[in-house]
Amino acid sequence: MTPNRTQVAIIGAGPSGLLLGQLLHKAGIDNVILERQSADYVLGRIRAGILEQITVDLLREAGVGAGVDGGGTVHHSIELVFGGARHAIDVHGLTGGKVVTAYGQTELTRDLMQAREAAGLPTVYEAADVALHDFDGGKPRVTYTHGGQTHTLECDFIAGCDGFHGVSRASVKDAVREYEKTYPFGWLGVLADVPPVSPHAIVYGNSERGFSLCSMRSLTRSRYYVQCPLDDKVEQWSDQRFWDELRRRLDPALAEAVITGPTIEKSIAPLRSFVAEPMRFGRLFLAGDAAHIVPPTGAKGLNLASSDVKYLSGALIEHYRERSDAGLDTYSQRALARVWRAERFSWWLTTLMHRFPDTDGFGQKLQEAELDYLVNSRAMSTALAENYVGLPL
Repeated sequence: MTPNRTQVAIIGAGPSGLLLGQLLHKAGIDNVILERQSADYVLGRIRAGILEQITVDLLREAGVGAGVDGGGTVHHSIELVFGGARHAIDVHGLTGGKVVTAYGQTELTRDLMQAREAAGLPTVYEAADVALHDFDGGKPRVTYTHGGQTHTLECDFIAGCDGFHGVSRASVKDAVREYEKTYPFGWLGVLADVPPVSPHAIVYGNSERGFSLCSMRSLTRSRYYVQCPLDDKVEQWSDQRFWDELRRRLDPALAEAVITGPTIEKSIAPLRSFVAEPMRFGRLFLAGDAAHIVPPTGAKGLNLASSDVKYLSGALIEHYRERSDAGLDTYSQRALARVWRAERFSWWLTTLMHRFPDTDGFGQKLQEAELDYLVNSRAMSTALAENYVGLPL
């Protein structure tokens, strides 16, 4: 039985909503999650897989770190391929021992779902017609339809963790200022149950044929991408065409080492940079993709959602435990400061590693010079490494 009153109503049962719910539960704060899709649909979304240390620490704090600790693969470096050669960036050494961890978002979401279920916490899947009311006053509430009946959930606060297309930001569309940049290409991504070609480092490729990325979800499941025109269709890309194209964009040794197999998922995604300001509207707080989108190049989307949740959970715990609203009052400012740094990094890495259709010869030479400087300058390699592992909170 779902209660009709709670302390925090969380909209969206993706990683940010589930993680927020778990952290609040650990602190003794009641919460209800409303999700418009089914649980199976949420689990089926193929998303990010590279976790910053901050995200891993937060999962442990929430009591759901066993999965990533047991099944994650730690990466100490990243590799850049350009000019037909591969260059390693020692992320671990350049940042004083920081690392990232490869662990699939599907597994992470399942860990959080199972923890929530084990704790008996209320989650309403397939909640339709969700609407947010009176969040600019003292008595916010959420109405929704479930099982053919209309329900009202009264609460103290609403956390909008329902993604780019969710109802939370749409509810304040006249009060937000939006900043957006789109990119003139897409990523064709495949998932395959084959060992990753580079199990202990993500490989970024920049070739005359365009960008490529060799990533992973586990030691037996690989995630690969190639840059493609925005109007390409998945149907144009057979498995064989994809594997051939990926190999053409790598250095010879790596291309030779790629193990191919049937793909289990294949999709084309556009790239977008997007920020909505502010992230607080009275008693409504936006977090994760509801407030910002980054191109996937820098692996920042899920990690930014986690840092939003870190700030927001801390502020809500402070409100209930200490009767102080200092954290709530500075939430938007603190979160956005970190968001914009990650937006800058993601834009920079995207610009550096992709071939843009309108780039002239001069622009191409500048890109090549910057790549050369990056791998030969300790200072610039350090700047890349610091951003890649995640800037401090």
